[in-house]
Amino acid sequence: MITREEISILLDHPVYDGDGNKVGDAKHVFLDDASGRPEWVTVKTGMFGSSESFIPMRDAALVKDHLEVPYRKDKIKGAPNVDIDAGGHLSVDEEHRLYDYYGIDWDSVLTEPGEGDRSPGMGTAGTAGAAGAAGAAGAAGMAGRRGDTSRTAPGTAGTAGTAGGRSEARTRGPDDDAMTRSEERMHVGVERHQAGRARLRKYVVTEEVQQTVPVRHEEVRVEREPITDANRGEAMSGPAIKEDEHEVTLYEERPVVETEAVPVERVRMTTEEKTAEETVRGKVRKERIEAETELDEESGRRARDVPGRGRE
Repeated sequence: MITREEISILLDHPVYDGDGNKVGDAKHVFLDDASGRPEWVTVKTGMFGSSESFIPMRDAALVKDHLEVPYRKDKIKGAPNVDIDAGGHLSVDEEHRLYDYYGIDWDSVLTEPGEGDRSPGMGTAGTAGAAGAAGAAGAAGMAGRRGDTSRTAPGTAGTAGTAGGRSEARTRGPDDDAMTRSEERMHVGVERHQAGRARLRKYVVTEEVQQTVPVRHEEVRVEREPITDANRGEAMSGPAIKEDEHEVTLYEERPVVETEAVPVERVRMTTEEKTAEETVRGKVRKERIEAETELDEESGRRARDVPGRGRE
């Protein structure tokens, strides 16, 4: 069970679900007005922390610098939506809806050990901020009632710093003549998402190629030479008149095509990170303090009747 002294440690720190997944950051802690015990913690979820979800703290545990709760992330993000800006208190109906959603029996909440004097109709849950959680819880003691479904407005007993993430105790002491002004600050973060996939794929295509090569072939050429004294003997060696033939084999070259696979290059994929700038717009609330002076009719007349106030 988280104690009031541990509230300042867990605020703005991560919250993990029962499976070890980060849900978001703890932003507000709601105390029981009757016992002062932390009952609920709100967690910033969604893109850039755009919404807050309520989680019961009865079974939560503070581990080093983060909070662990026994609920799954999707369960937490689907919790009923509660307007935490409407005065910093949960009404009876809102608490009923939240306890029912998380499967917590309402009667067990009212009869926990050490709480025997609690009964239905006692103590709503008020919020405690980062700076004023310890002191404001006591001042919030009996400010709310479960039977009263209205919310306590900011600045009254029972609420500690409901304006933004920079929360402070707003209860003014008898000798305090100063007023605290708070404002919200916008914190923009980034989330890494899968944008797509890239892959290398090798496939085979057939291309027509052309190459010119020289080829040789043999052709018949008939040579005639006259009879001379030098060749007369060869010419007269055979019969004078007869039929005869002589055969010569002709040769030619033809192109022969063959292919072989040879490596020509290596291809790989790498990624490089590019940085671009995007403008994010949001709304933050700021408090303004103005002074007003009211004079009754008698004081106004005296001010006008004072000698020497006119123009010379």
